[in-house]
Formats: sequence, C-alpha cells, structure tokens
Amino acid sequence: MTKQALNQVGNTPFTSAVLASLYPETRQINDKARRMEQEGHIIRLKRGLYVRSSDDGATIIPMLIANHIYGPSYVSMHTALRHYGLIPERVYETQSMTIKHSRSFDTPIGRFSYHSCPPNYFPLGIRQESQGNDTYIIASPEKALCDLILKTPGLATTSVKSLNGWLAEDLRFDMDAINHFDVALLEQCGKQAPVKNNIITLLTRLVLL
Repeated sequence: MTKQALNQVGNTPFTSAVLASLYPETRQINDKARRMEQEGHIIRLKRGLYVRSSDDGATIIPMLIANHIYGPSYVSMHTALRHYGLIPERVYETQSMTIKHSRSFDTPIGRFSYHSCPPNYFPLGIRQESQGNDTYIIASPEKALCDLILKTPGLATTSVKSLNGWLAEDLRFDMDAINHFDVALLEQCGKQAPVKNNIITLLTRLVLL
C-alpha cells in the first residue's frame, strides 16, 4: 500500500500536505513520515519536504530536487557546466541561483547551495530540461558561466587574455564551445549584472574573436 500510494508522486519532492492527502486516514502525518523515513520509503530533504527513496523504486534527480528545496531557483554554475560537459571536474554539490537570500542545505542526498542574484538578471538564459517524465529548470551554458563569474570571489580579470587563462587553466573549460555562445544573451546578462559587467564584456569579446 505504501509503494502504491507513493507512486502518485513519482520522483518529484513533496510536502507534508501532499503526504497527508495520500494517507487521509492518518491523523498524525509527521509520525507517519518518520516511520516511512525509518523504513526507507522516503528521504527527508528539509522540514516538511520529502522525496521517495531509490530503495522504494524512485530515480533520484538532484537537479529536480534542487528546484524544490528552495525557490524560485534554477541549477547553475559548476553543476550546469559539468552537466553540459564544459568542465571536466566532478561537482560535489548542486549549485543554484535564486532571487532570495543565499542559503545551503545538507541532505542525505548531498549538499544544495543557493546563491542570490538580482531579480532582473534571474530569468535571463534559463531553460527547462527533462529526464524521463521529470522536468527541471537549469541555466543555459552562457548563463551558467556568467553566474560563475558573478559569484567567484576575487575574480578581477582585466583583459581577454587573462580571462582566457582563467577559463582554460583554472576551470579547464572547453574553449571550443565558447565559439557557439549566444552573444546577445551575454550582453543581456552584462547589463543586468553591473558588479561583474566588465568581465562579462570581456567574455563577449572572447566569443567574437
């Protein structure tokens, strides 16, 4: 009965209220949730938010989970760049951008970090991607790199050459992919990110070389 009820939520994180709707005969839903967690049916992500366990047949999709833990948000920076195959290193947390305060959450699935950005900048260059029947929001390659530039402390490159060095040597970025970047999107991001506008402008010049 438990697995049959949870099949209705699939791989998407769900709240205590959703759990209560699946088990309308249960009065103490928090006690029910604790038992289900102990039995390995669900995983607690934060207070009042859960996801089905892989032991219960679910597919754990960190990027889908990231969208639900704290929002509005979209997956970005190293996580998105790795997803697109633009950097070689493994990423050990799921990074996102948000218009709310920066926060991080440590869960049994891993660490999820959220980095604040200006509201007008937030919606630029984001897209929906699907894994099976599930859909999540993620930055485009251009936006993910702009986000990383925006949030990298101490990054103060002043020339196309130094920016190229940071990308190629520090990030080990796929420099061939730069040639296919959307210049118009980079210009939009630069206008809405005044703190690092000069570096995003350098990135635009690098794309045009």
